[in-house]
Amino acid sequence: MDRAAKKAKTSGLVKKKASSSRITELWKREIGEVPPRKFSLKLGASEDLVLRLGICRKLKEHKGCVNTVSFNDNGDTLMSGSDDRRVVLWDWDLGRVKLSFHSKHTDNVFQAKFMPCSDDRSIITCAGDGQVRHARLLENGTTEIVMLAKHEGRAHRLAVEPGSPHKFYSSGEDGVVQHFDLRSGTATELFTCKSYNSPQYRAIRLYAIAIDPRNPNLFAVAGTDEYARVYDIRKCKWDGSDDYCQPTDHFCPPHLIGEHQLGITGLAFSDESELLVSYCSEEIYLFRRDMGLGPDPLSAAPSSSDTALSVSESVVEANVKDESQVYKGHTNCETVKGVSLFGPKDEYVVSGSDCGRIFIWRKKDGELLRVMEADKRIVNCIVPHPHDPMLASSGIENDIKIWTPNATNRATLPVKVKKVPIHDGFAIFFSDDDDDSNDADDGIVIFDHLDYADSDDDSDIFYDDDDDDDDDDDDDDDDDDDNDDSDDEIENDTDNDDLGNG
Repeated sequence: MDRAAKKAKTSGLVKKKASSSRITELWKREIGEVPPRKFSLKLGASEDLVLRLGICRKLKEHKGCVNTVSFNDNGDTLMSGSDDRRVVLWDWDLGRVKLSFHSKHTDNVFQAKFMPCSDDRSIITCAGDGQVRHARLLENGTTEIVMLAKHEGRAHRLAVEPGSPHKFYSSGEDGVVQHFDLRSGTATELFTCKSYNSPQYRAIRLYAIAIDPRNPNLFAVAGTDEYARVYDIRKCKWDGSDDYCQPTDHFCPPHLIGEHQLGITGLAFSDESELLVSYCSEEIYLFRRDMGLGPDPLSAAPSSSDTALSVSESVVEANVKDESQVYKGHTNCETVKGVSLFGPKDEYVVSGSDCGRIFIWRKKDGELLRVMEADKRIVNCIVPHPHDPMLASSGIENDIKIWTPNATNRATLPVKVKKVPIHDGFAIFFSDDDDDSNDADDGIVIFDHLDYADSDDDSDIFYDDDDDDDDDDDDDDDDDDDNDDSDDEIENDTDNDDLGNG
């Protein structure tokens, strides 16, 4: 028997064994040997279901890029927000709109979230106009919307305190983190997040914020430098003083310390308090709490030009034994992309990509499992269902895709996926190709003006101020157009320092 035949036979035996195992589990559940909760957790974590994910429905209502999607706690309603400045609530299972209202924002809606324990009638939003708004869905079918606060510059992300119908945070491009309590209707400015890389300790633009579900006193923020900072709300000043609230910990892979041109677009905490960090022009990393650099990351940074390519021995020793898990393959250069954990116990890592595909990795070892065709251009948002093995995704296109394990056959990985930077600011993404059976969408996707970390181009998309003056005004370039995709991409005017939302 030749090697190919032997491999095929072995593969067939493995599949039969897996199928037999699933039938046995079903039988045990029926006779009561396996508790329903345990069976549900085991089924939801099944890699077989991940390999059968496919688009079951497309939700079409928005007239612009869909920048945010989120499920309610029950999972029966999906909410979306868009460049058209509208917020839509969906019965995703039936594919129909339950409610659509104008957010009252004057620019693209970047995030919309349900407040917990509010019967889905309390919604918070933030947008490109810097405003943070609260919408109340009234019994008579109308919507009452008030502005709670405003950032100087775009407000990209919100973080809701788990289980609280009142408390949440906002972060924006002004580097400010604000805390809200809807009972008072006012915002408390906690601090301005400042860069360690600039002589003036200038504010960094914040693109991500997340709360630790195991300890809601802890939250992480990140933006236009290499560090994910963790803060303790109990150590922040509430008396309006100017004392700078110091992070309790910092996270960054050792080899990226000092790489000031990088930045972070997405953060997510696992149920075990691990911190997932998605870098622009780099990879995705997973950190345990004991892998932090501490409250003073400068002690871990190179101290002179002679050691610019090395990090301190203490950092190396701390990470040699157990380095952060890395997830490779996607491209994150053009927009502010989130990153998510998927599965009943966060067994998988999920991210969109500039190539229009969704990437799914096994969390524990970083193995790439799926590369799924989603949009023709860029996928920015992917959120898991709170209970079922399904996903919702959105991006530069105007629709939302619902993904369920509906495929008859298990998907296989593409033969090759690679990025090729070329001259004149263009880059090619070879995709040979996604793991579906449709060859029509395979081939080469070309994007304009991408900047790769390993390219020869000196321009850096995450520098706050590329010119020699101290004026930020000439570095920002906001559009007022209702449905302009350029708001969601890296702006390529005089400066290449501003990242659009996703």
